[in-house]
Amino acid sequence: MAKKVRVRFAPSPTGGLHLGGVRTVLYNYLFARRNGGDFVLRIEDTDQTRFVPGAEEYIINCLKWCGLEPDEGPHVGGDYGPYRQSERKSLYRQYADRLVKSGHAYYAFDRPEELETMRERFKTPENPTPQYDRNVRLEMRNSCSLTLEETETLLEDGVPYVIRIRMPENETVTFTDMIRGEVSFNTGLVDDKVLLKADGMPTYHLAVVVDDYLMKITHAFRGEEWLPSAPVHVLLWKYLGWESEMPQWAHLPLILKPDGNGKLSKRDGDRLGFPVFAMNWTDPKTNDLTTGFRELGFLPEAFVNLLAMLGWNDGTPQELFTLTELTEKFSMDRVHKGGAKFDFEKAKWFNHEWIKKLPVEHYRPMVSAFLEAKGIAVGDEAYLDKVMTLVKDRCTLLTDFYEQSKFLFETPAQLDLDAVKPKWNADKKDFFEAAANEIQEATSWKAIDLETSFKALAAAKNIKPGEVLLPLRIMLVGGKFGPGVFDIAELIGKAETVKRINNALQQL
Repeated sequence: MAKKVRVRFAPSPTGGLHLGGVRTVLYNYLFARRNGGDFVLRIEDTDQTRFVPGAEEYIINCLKWCGLEPDEGPHVGGDYGPYRQSERKSLYRQYADRLVKSGHAYYAFDRPEELETMRERFKTPENPTPQYDRNVRLEMRNSCSLTLEETETLLEDGVPYVIRIRMPENETVTFTDMIRGEVSFNTGLVDDKVLLKADGMPTYHLAVVVDDYLMKITHAFRGEEWLPSAPVHVLLWKYLGWESEMPQWAHLPLILKPDGNGKLSKRDGDRLGFPVFAMNWTDPKTNDLTTGFRELGFLPEAFVNLLAMLGWNDGTPQELFTLTELTEKFSMDRVHKGGAKFDFEKAKWFNHEWIKKLPVEHYRPMVSAFLEAKGIAVGDEAYLDKVMTLVKDRCTLLTDFYEQSKFLFETPAQLDLDAVKPKWNADKKDFFEAAANEIQEATSWKAIDLETSFKALAAAKNIKPGEVLLPLRIMLVGGKFGPGVFDIAELIGKAETVKRINNALQQL
């Protein structure tokens, strides 16, 4: 009987959630849903020096906004908790001790200054940053270079120590990656990673293996930057006797800078003017605010859709996918090996398409909040829905609804009359005075009827409709933009339309 699929996203609560992290969540989520499995959120907070208050809640809120909520996690519980590594601290020591006992790990008593001396001593032009590995192991103060008695004395005296894995000298570690196929490493090129720190907390290397084992994780998806650590983890599964339980690995391609030159970072977003975090993040230490996709005006459907396509496709030209469609079509064999360039213009295209695709009721609360933040009194929902329906095709971001619709809520404060004055004359003034009177008497207030009577009046006055349509637009909107001018008139109503025409006539 096949094991139930169990996947996990295991972020460190150290700051904003990068879009690469959200994509990892998405691929985990889709794989779990496609295979009837469980998606687990585990908070990897073993490095207390990097812990940032509020970061865990932020991560949970990001996943909620994206619609990628886990089945198990610190906020929902589950059968394999606790789901914060800091609350699992007592679990790790026994496994580190087991590795020491079997000779696969050792105590290292080196002080920081001794490590610094080692780096200077073994530094060469070919090896500018020496690592703690098989070449220096016996030169350092650890249970490999010390006698058993010396080691026991140091332990009894309470001398601080870490536990390091003892990497074998010249073995080949091979595993099958779901994306990359067979991957091999020579252990002689990998340093003796710390497994347990002096404060008793595990490092990522030990914790990820122990937790994946105890939580029965069947598939482990993570960014390709973790590929160099894979041989350490594979050996730990082997040394702890759990090799048959090891999850299938998949190292996801990087999300690259727009020019394709290296991994996309927050700095790149700052430099090029686009977000890289899912939602706004305020650094509690510096109070610096980093804008997120949500606050910039992205729909979660568009954000998830664009992330899915950064490194995956279903083999067809289709680009717009609902989360349900992604779940039905997602498979790891369609994930690319190479990195995917992030294109912000393409990201905005996705958002524009989703704004057009979704019913306005779906994102009404978000648009309403953006408008009210700008001081617009939105009024009743029915009117707002009509406004949004009229202008949605012109909006790339939800924040665009303000510029594209503010004139539908309030009389424009300024009119671009410089665009009208060069061709303004007495005949046009006479036309608009007559138009205002005719509009006042109109019995039908439908755009198509307004347009018919407006053009009939122009013909009666021997004026080409095109010569008076732009002035009408500027009278109603304030500038040379917006949807159909008669649609605007229909929405703002008869009294407001007449008021705006008369207001403009007084200024011309």
